[in-house]
Amino acid sequence: MRCDLVVCDLSGTTIADGDAVNRCLRKALSRAGLVATPAAVDHVMGLPKPESLRLLIQEFGGIDRERLLGKLDAIHADFVSLMIDYYERDPNLREVEGTSDVFRTLNHRGIRVAVDTGFSRKIADILISRMRWVEAGLVAASAASDDVPRGRPYPDMIQSIMYQLGVTDPARVVKIGDTPADLNEGTAAGCGLVIGVTSGTHSKEQLAPFPHDRLVESIRELPAILLEFHEKQTQD
Repeated sequence: MRCDLVVCDLSGTTIADGDAVNRCLRKALSRAGLVATPAAVDHVMGLPKPESLRLLIQEFGGIDRERLLGKLDAIHADFVSLMIDYYERDPNLREVEGTSDVFRTLNHRGIRVAVDTGFSRKIADILISRMRWVEAGLVAASAASDDVPRGRPYPDMIQSIMYQLGVTDPARVVKIGDTPADLNEGTAAGCGLVIGVTSGTHSKEQLAPFPHDRLVESIRELPAILLEFHEKQTQD
């Protein structure tokens, strides 16, 4: 397979944030009067965050469900505020080890790199800016969940990135992420290779039931996988 583009998830795949997304989702819900378990929050990771909150309210809201659903916009705004404060200020926020090196290797091979996320554009821009990937010439495009009509698991963000970069064949696109929503998104987009990362929010066992071509421990394995697939198809 000739690869033209790799689309990478942010938090949990290329960015290590100490599980801040889970904590901030639960805190925003808690301040609205709802307690959700960490495991339940992990279950809705990767989705657009208003949808994650809606699903959690439906699961845990009980008799207050309708009241909380009516406050969904306010709860999401509180979550966004919490995430922005963390992402702007926390000194421990960093890229997953080796991510920039992977991006450099891919660019050197003529493969464009992009990122997409279940975050809104406001949060995504802060993350991308702190990593300084664009300034280093490592990331060519990005898509956030509110940039498109539908976020994950729909293919809209990948299709938007393809349009931005002039990539026309989804079979020459690779999607990599750490949630079921990432894997479903890549499959829905018709990506030639869909890869799950098992060191983020979901384990190998949790990702295994969802559509994928490979499961890896880290994004650091990506260049070798792409080379392996290219050589195999060349031989075939």
